[in-house]
Amino acid sequence: MTTPETPAWDWSRAIFDHVHLRVADLAASRAFYAEVLEPLGIPLLLDAPHLLGFANLAISADGPVSSNVHVAFTAADRAAVDAFHAAGLAAGHRDNGAPGVRDYGPPGMTWYAAYLLDPDGNNIEAVHRSFGA
Repeated sequence: MTTPETPAWDWSRAIFDHVHLRVADLAASRAFYAEVLEPLGIPLLLDAPHLLGFANLAISADGPVSSNVHVAFTAADRAAVDAFHAAGLAAGHRDNGAPGVRDYGPPGMTWYAAYLLDPDGNNIEAVHRSFGA
């Protein structure tokens, strides 16, 4: 919950180096992430037999499957959020929330997001934040 005492924050500041998901089917996850991250300008940088690397996202099939995970990717604008969602639906992936403004974030922030479920049922979001009217 945001309160009037919430400090200002630079929302462009990176606070994680990477996130690592373990998946049931590496090929299915490769297809999903390649399709939905392309509109966000997030490239596949490593494509090894047991490990994928999409910029700051590592994906492998070498352990228990990550479940009930929520990962949100930054989008440059609302059009990129829309393109992320459309790419996922066009490829037959599962919708988990159409693009639109959400009631999240501190006062003065507009949160525009869309959600898809990855092949393992994790909630994958694209979000564009803007400030002011």
